[in-house]
Amino acid sequence: MRGKGIVERNNSWLETSFLPGRSFSGPADFNAQLGEWALLANGRFKRVLGCAPADRIDAGRAAMAPLPPIAEASLGWHNRIRLPRDHYVRIDTCDYPVDPAVTGRMADVRADLAQVTVTCEGRLVACHDRSWVAHQTVTDLAHKAAADVMRAERLRAKLAAPPAAVEVEQRDLSRYDVLLGGGEVVA
Repeated sequence: MRGKGIVERNNSWLETSFLPGRSFSGPADFNAQLGEWALLANGRFKRVLGCAPADRIDAGRAAMAPLPPIAEASLGWHNRIRLPRDHYVRIDTCDYPVDPAVTGRMADVRADLAQVTVTCEGRLVACHDRSWVAHQTVTDLAHKAAADVMRAERLRAKLAAPPAAVEVEQRDLSRYDVLLGGGEVVA
């Protein structure tokens, strides 16, 4: 539990010391501003340490073991889904279009900090820059045009097909007269 308190204390410190009065255009801008601010904040002398935190970075790095190799495919968010009829996939709160020709099929959806990609049967069917604004619908004009063409073809096919002949049973109405006590059934 001690580690959890350290993380929460650092987050609280960033919320009160770094975030107030700042605005960000995206994750890259946030990281750039945080990097500049961290250089300034870590360069200040701390009485408790007897030096600035930046003075201890080289000794800290020398004491660390190297990170194990990480497979590139394991980074980010990944899910396998059946593509919906509206040919959009949702990541967080944003919707991203997919080639409508693959709706109803299973696809792999991957997202990292910068991009959202969708592959179906090994073929790339969507690649979009990740939106960090909540509740956005990304539009791809090529996907929209393909969906419009498919919709028009379905409508044309539906209108061109003759209505199917439906066979309906014809009931002998004299049966109702017998049930209500009126007459005899003529067979």
